[in-house]
Amino acid sequence: MKEVEGTLPNTFTTRTALGLGVHSRDLYAWRDDGSILELSRGVFRRADAPEPSYPDLLAVAHRSPGAVVCCVSAAAVHDLTDELPVTVQIAVPTRSRTPRIDYPPTTAFRFDEDTFEVGLSRIEAAPGESVRIYSPTRTVVDLMRLRGRLGEPLAYSALQRYLRSRSAKPGVLLDFADKLGVYGPVRRALDVASAG
Repeated sequence: MKEVEGTLPNTFTTRTALGLGVHSRDLYAWRDDGSILELSRGVFRRADAPEPSYPDLLAVAHRSPGAVVCCVSAAAVHDLTDELPVTVQIAVPTRSRTPRIDYPPTTAFRFDEDTFEVGLSRIEAAPGESVRIYSPTRTVVDLMRLRGRLGEPLAYSALQRYLRSRSAKPGVLLDFADKLGVYGPVRRALDVASAG
């Protein structure tokens, strides 16, 4: 690995390695001897790289660069739930191809293209490496939108935690709810929360 160690990034895909002149047999030899770790099919991390905070999110972001971490996965990152997601949940635009990722287990949601970037932010999944994720505000609205599928207790609990945080922005929450077609339920939930 000496000949390319200066050029390979900490996390990389097979395509990146091949583009830098690495032969596939060398790539798999490095994996087998522990010089690199395979995070997902075709996604590798140098063994000498700093430990990632969110290795599964990093792997999925390399497999599907246009996707955005959402729903329960985003809620867990933003400390809006204690629930541990059983799959990495990502959003993809409605007209894009849904990625098939077996490991780490991944669930893709199709989100409207017109509002896909509302509340888009980034988190550092490993030192110097970020992934796309919805903001806490957008995450709460998405959980409210998908409460029939993901569960009302999760949605209302995330809303309560959000409102207790210093960074809560109820006005922005209502604006996002309006853009995403769930203004009424979010308004009612805010009214109940403020009355309690």
